Parts: sequence; structure tokens; C-alpha cells
Amino acid sequence: MSRAQCFALCFPLLLLAHLPPSVAAAAPASQVALRQGEAAGRVEVLVDGNVAFAYRYGPEIDLPYYVLFSPTGKQLTVERTEPYPHHRCFWFADTVQLEGKRKVSFYNAWYSRLAKDDPKSPFNDWIQHLSFDPKATNGPRAVIETKLQWLMDRSVPVLDESRLMTTRALGNGEYVLDLTFVVRASHGDVTFLSDAVHYAWPYLRMTPEFSVEKGGTITNSEGGVNQKETNMKEAAWVDYSNTVDGAAEGVAVFSHPDNEHPHKWLTRDYGCFGPRRVDDRSGKPFVLKKGESLSQRVGVLVHRGDVKSGSVAERYEQYVKGQLASPPAK
Repeated sequence: MSRAQCFALCFPLLLLAHLPPSVAAAAPASQVALRQGEAAGRVEVLVDGNVAFAYRYGPEIDLPYYVLFSPTGKQLTVERTEPYPHHRCFWFADTVQLEGKRKVSFYNAWYSRLAKDDPKSPFNDWIQHLSFDPKATNGPRAVIETKLQWLMDRSVPVLDESRLMTTRALGNGEYVLDLTFVVRASHGDVTFLSDAVHYAWPYLRMTPEFSVEKGGTITNSEGGVNQKETNMKEAAWVDYSNTVDGAAEGVAVFSHPDNEHPHKWLTRDYGCFGPRRVDDRSGKPFVLKKGESLSQRVGVLVHRGDVKSGSVAERYEQYVKGQLASPPAK
């Protein structure tokens, strides 16, 4: 285990160990905290004392991803499903080609195992977690920076990646993740080869219980409903909600104004959704020159109620104005 991985796993426990009992007892209800999960390669972020999401990574995982949980504790995103076992809850990947090398689909890294019939066999192409760095914790907010590297043939770097995530507790178990992904072509020119149909940037896959096929609803900022009216449509945000075991809950993804607009969204009634890039960089090859970077910023709101009672449109406006989860000033 690397020093960075050890720090990622041990930091939450060290933090808790150094908190005086009086401080822990006096903590307010809306708090964000970190802790090591039961398994290695799992760091959990708690909101109001409950797991809000878990960050999963490690050599046995094709790419790092986030498992989201609802305010009542239900798992919102699915870690593996059929017939698309490469779907990973809430993830970020693409199909790219480093100059002078073969094309690599990190989106389909799950299928690159060296021994196809051995579930413990390493992946030939994978996104490697490098470090997990909690920058600040301040009551209802935590800021975490993550470093990753996209590798082909086990060890050849294709892209460097950084992620900055601010988690903000909103009360009553609700929370928002303000997440910026940045990929940098540090190792040569990289051509992006996303196909015109499947990719999203990032991608979420809801559990079957929350899908439209099980009674859920997809709604976008323009009033479109479900896949027929939202897939490949321009929007500022998309919400996916359902009532499960008597509790209405959902996830909305906000496209930050820093992104290029307008852009379309991928949505599927069976549970997938996510923003795409602007048309000239969506389903069409383009080159990221050596030293250049490409970023995407999204807000992920996990809320009670449906799109209306969960005040998704109003919270999007708050997000745009920097009122929900802006990182602390440096």
C-alpha cells in the first residue's frame, strides 16, 4: 500500500481519535465527517451521522467511483448491474488515444482484465487512484482533493486527473456535492474519441428501484419528462426521483455555468443519466494538446421529495450563485 493510500484510509480514524469527547458531544446535527469503510479502498463521507456516499478505489477496481445514498439511507446508485457490468454508480471516464499509441476505452475498462475468467485478474487498462487529500472540514462542509492517473497496458500514463469535491450538508439528511474534474494531457497529445450515443461526462447509474421502469421520473430544467423528452436535449440540470418504500427521494445533477453551454444530456429510463459536452466536442474526435487540460464542474444534489417538493429548480439557482457548496477562499 502506498503512503497516499494509507493516508486516505487512516486520516478519518486519526481525526476522530484526536477529537476531545466534549467536542464530539457538542457537534451540531448537520455535520460532514470522514471515516474508513469496512473494506480497504473505501472512504465514507457522513452527513448528519449517516453515510452520504462512499468513494471506492483500488487495484481490484477498474476505475474509482462514488456510491450515493439517499437521506433515508437507501442506495441510489448501483455498483454493478447486468447487462452493463461496466457501469459504476457515479463515475468519470472516456475513450481516448495518446499520440503514437492505441485507442483505449476507459469507459469499458471493466472488459480489459488480463485473464477474462478470473475475477481477481488485474485490468490492462484502468484509472488508478493516487491520493485522497482532505483539504478542510468546517461543520457542515468538507473539501477533498483527489489525484488519479489514466493508465493503459498497466503502466503507461495517458492522462493525469484531479478532482476537487466540496460536500455540503443541507439538513434533514440532504446534501450537495460540488465536484470539478480536470484531465490534463501531460504525456503527449490525446485525442478524445467518445461515441455519439453512450458517453456522459460524468455518468450516473441509478439502482433499479429508482428507475423510470420502476415508477421513477426523469425531469429536466426545460420541463422535459423521462427519456423521450430529455435524452439528447439541452438543459441546465436533470433530476431523477422516485418513491421507494414510501419515501420520495432523488438525485439532481447541475451543470455549472463554468462549463461550455448549451450542451445535451444522456438519459435512460432504465437508470442512466449525465451531461455531455458541447456539440463540437460531443461524439466527434477532438485533440487535447500536450499540456492542455479539460474540465467539467457539476453539482450533485441528493434530496428528499420529488423534483418539485425537493426544490430542485430553486436549489440550482442557489448553486449557480455559489450559495450551496463553494470551496473556501485560499
